Amino acid sequence: MSFANKLSRRTVLRGMGAGMALPWLEAMGPIAAWGATGERGAKTAPNRMAFLYVPNGANMEDWTPSYDGPIGELPKILAELQDYKSDFNILTGLTADKARSHGDGGGDHARALAAFLTGAQPRKTDGTDIRAGVSVDQLAASRIGDQTRLASLEIGCDASNMAGNCDSGYSCVYSSTMSWRSATQPLPKEPNPKLVFERLFGGASDGDRAKRDAVRKSILDFVRDDSAALAKQLGVNDRRKLDEYFTSIRDIEQRIERAAKLPEVKKPDVTMPASVPTDYEEHCRLLCDLLVLSFQTDVTRIATFVLANEGSNRPYKFIGVSEGHHDLSHHGNDKAKKAKIAEINRFHMRQYAYLIGKLKSVQEGSGTLLDHCLVAYGSGNSDGNAHNHDNLPILLAGRGGGTVKTGRHIRYTNETPLNNLWLSMLERIDVRVPFLGDSTGALQGLAG
Repeated sequence: MSFANKLSRRTVLRGMGAGMALPWLEAMGPIAAWGATGERGAKTAPNRMAFLYVPNGANMEDWTPSYDGPIGELPKILAELQDYKSDFNILTGLTADKARSHGDGGGDHARALAAFLTGAQPRKTDGTDIRAGVSVDQLAASRIGDQTRLASLEIGCDASNMAGNCDSGYSCVYSSTMSWRSATQPLPKEPNPKLVFERLFGGASDGDRAKRDAVRKSILDFVRDDSAALAKQLGVNDRRKLDEYFTSIRDIEQRIERAAKLPEVKKPDVTMPASVPTDYEEHCRLLCDLLVLSFQTDVTRIATFVLANEGSNRPYKFIGVSEGHHDLSHHGNDKAKKAKIAEINRFHMRQYAYLIGKLKSVQEGSGTLLDHCLVAYGSGNSDGNAHNHDNLPILLAGRGGGTVKTGRHIRYTNETPLNNLWLSMLERIDVRVPFLGDSTGALQGLAG
């Protein structure tokens, strides 16, 4: 492999069928990306978008701040983000109207996830005639996906169920799928970290992967010679960044291997996919790490991550909650049940905090990887007991290349479409469309 004086952004290290993309390095020079002034210009990195979803709403009493403006003391659930108060915004008042029944009766959980990124009313069916709408991530992927190795990445801790009746006559597709390439083409998510890793960095045939597994070597071992040649042409900062990147990949590989060797732990009411860590938090964090690497290497700039399928009844015994999540969400205003819901919400918030921390720890250009990201977090349900879809629990982390002023609680007029937020995020990756789903215009106020 030979190198020019300036490295290509698409440089890939190769060896024995393995291919591994590189993080942004100073030797690659500036690249065109969305600028804070609204013009494309020389920037150190592109903007990325990620969407994280949690089911069954939240205990909104312990979520919503009592004040507007600069973030001060955080409510109980959001206190998990204390160390990152300056890195995210709390957005109150947004609504997923198409998650409401509009005459279709029950099925709020199925509609909540299907409408979250689409703003479209899913057709009530448990057959093959499913229909929703194009999701914001896939609209973005269709416009900028050709700039990266993968147009988008879809991951989640639960497998996607592509058939069956899961919620009051709605197909299981709706309550387990967030990404929709078209109105009739849902994209299943991948829960297995090993398969996600191979998709991101393997790039080889099944035979090559089998060969790698047989000799039990790391991808790093196969690209060692290529990386050694590259390192000789890099400056001190780039060599340090490359070493940190390789260390991160090695750590993930080792954790996946350890998880595969551990005996399976039987958990009631939870079906874990094969070859997936049996520890839920470790599973979440492995997927978070892979998401960070996918952005760091510019393998993709668009990702979705469903922490648990909508309507999930997973128990959380490891934090002292033995009841199922969905059962507890129908709390009937019982204080003890609402307190347990808040603890589940706090657990999920810790995973979001972990992801923010990982993104912030990666230096990129004059800032961090988080500075060049927009990472939305939320649910298509608000209060799980009422099954309401207004005033949703929504957070947005990252500065989008300097286009978002963070560290604030922004309260919007109730019934403001959630899809207005997605439109504003699309603008920041230089994708402009007149509308998306039920949007009425780009969300104002994010720039300060």
